[in-house]
Amino acid sequence: FKKMGKTILFVSHDLTSIARYCDKVILLDHGRKLDEGTPKEMVGLYKRILAGKNPSARGVMVSDESGVVSSDSVENESSDEALWKTNYDINPNVDEYGNGEAEIIDFAVMDDLGDCSNNIVKGSTFTIKSKVRFNNDVVDPIFTYTIKNIHGTAITGTNTMFERVSVGTAKAGETYVASFEQEMNLQGGEYLLSISCTGYKEGELIVYHRLYDVINITVISDKNTVGFYDMNSVTSIEKV
Repeated sequence: FKKMGKTILFVSHDLTSIARYCDKVILLDHGRKLDEGTPKEMVGLYKRILAGKNPSARGVMVSDESGVVSSDSVENESSDEALWKTNYDINPNVDEYGNGEAEIIDFAVMDDLGDCSNNIVKGSTFTIKSKVRFNNDVVDPIFTYTIKNIHGTAITGTNTMFERVSVGTAKAGETYVASFEQEMNLQGGEYLLSISCTGYKEGELIVYHRLYDVINITVISDKNTVGFYDMNSVTSIEKV
């Protein structure tokens, strides 16, 4: 239909379909036109509106935490307004358990602008964060995350032990933030995020606190390949 020179007006909140099918996007807010531009620009602006950011500004907001694991003993987050996790719909069926020696008090998925968002554009950089408060002294705690598809298959994940990042002994009363920054190469679709703080005592795995399937992550893609993730192939054809 498009090849015939026809115009298709597609009205949707489905960011993946907008990114995949549209050439130009007009963004409306309560019937008022905010802006128009490429799908990438307008999807980014729409995500900022959902995050409560100023819809008139397309400026970049950058996270101020560059380390993979950093001590967080100064920041006061006693109010719900200061918590990252209030930006997400928490899975009411989350599987939560642990021995209580450490507690995940906050977590986030942040997009390439540093905004809390579980809508991540394929090919962009994003960060998973977990904030853990220690109730007892814990030697070599391990911060983890896993991403599963909606069928429960673990697709990817890592932890601070695999990445060779250690905090040594975390003292009772201390709080640490683990940050995993990476490129989103999963295919477009819906996924589930699990996070935990674990460790080993005398060779036995100990779960201090684990949140299975705590929130969903939507990957927005205008091009999918075969399988779970994209190899980002550089492809060419040559007539010989």
